[in-house]
Amino acid sequence: MGLLTENDVHDYIRGICFKTGPPGRVGAETEWLVTDTARPRHHVPLDLLRSLADQAGPLPNGSAVTYEPGGQLELSSPPFPGPAAAHAALAADLAHLRPFLESAGLRLDGHGLDPVRPGVRQLTDPRYTAMERFFDRGGGAGGRTMMRSTASLQVCLDIGADAADAARRWRRAHRLGPVLTAAFANSPRHRGRPTGWRSTRWAVWDAIDPGRTRPVGGADPAAAWADYALRARVMAVPRADGPWTAAPGMTFARWLATGRPRPPTRDDLLLHLSTLFPPVRPRGWLELRMIDAVPDRWWPVPVAVAAALLDDPGAADTADEALDRLCRGSDPDRGLWAAAARDALTDPHLADCARACFAAAADALPRMGARGLAAAVDAYRETYVERGRCPADTEPALEVPA
Repeated sequence: MGLLTENDVHDYIRGICFKTGPPGRVGAETEWLVTDTARPRHHVPLDLLRSLADQAGPLPNGSAVTYEPGGQLELSSPPFPGPAAAHAALAADLAHLRPFLESAGLRLDGHGLDPVRPGVRQLTDPRYTAMERFFDRGGGAGGRTMMRSTASLQVCLDIGADAADAARRWRRAHRLGPVLTAAFANSPRHRGRPTGWRSTRWAVWDAIDPGRTRPVGGADPAAAWADYALRARVMAVPRADGPWTAAPGMTFARWLATGRPRPPTRDDLLLHLSTLFPPVRPRGWLELRMIDAVPDRWWPVPVAVAAALLDDPGAADTADEALDRLCRGSDPDRGLWAAAARDALTDPHLADCARACFAAAADALPRMGARGLAAAVDAYRETYVERGRCPADTEPALEVPA
């Protein structure tokens, strides 16, 4: 296991994180809060969830079942050729798993933030213990809330055909981020009370550590991601004989320069990259992380919209024009991201851009062999986008039995 230099970091990121090839593959990662229908204020034990998932066995289309620290359940699909195949595969895997959960009275709930229960950490792996200590040291409760109570829908799309295409797709994904945040905002409550945000999940993530959650951007994506990673503070240093804590304030660049507490390895780099959470994260594909978990009926829509706007040339051109007007020729600033999370599509500029983007996506999907998804996008448009609304605006008042 060789030791690392900064050049090695740049080489890994350019060769692996930004590996190019013909675009068109689509994957999704759906995170769900899990509730007991008879006791919705109680946390579902992770051991029970694991037992039920084990009973279900391997999912028919290969989605991986994993768990977040608070007991959120995640299904991550393999990549498939186009949004229709990705949707069909993940929908079938969800349909296979759901009866096993329902047999125990459990339900998958699509909310970006638990609206009722205070968070409880159920995973005790050294990684998550180090993560919690890192965020606690920052002085706020946001890190624990993020780990224990949030859920998202992540869309995974190819990097691009070549370096120039990758740069265009990288920029479009970043500029599209606030629009997707606003259109699918679905976390207006926490612990039974309104928060003042439509995507409180975004507000929680934004507050925990800007060095690992702010957007990356940059004209040269690989160079920008390498610089971001090197400047970010180290969250965990794996040890066989003690906690995985890192020296306060130590960046990855500093760790490389000093070699203390031990020289970092490639495995340490991979762990470090996995603890960085920008809204667009490169992992050999583009992982779009800005979308709240949405109600079960609607989860295919963000997958379809994002895939159409990045992969269909006509939809991409329309999106670029609308995004150029929204962002005034630049990348979105923090104010636009905050407006997306707070105001969503009540902001007229975000609403106008969302209408153009959703219409372009619905028009493109039949060309992509996804006519059924076009119908779902149109239904979402009529329910929310054309009315300047998002799921957070239509959430009923909470009346939850004890």
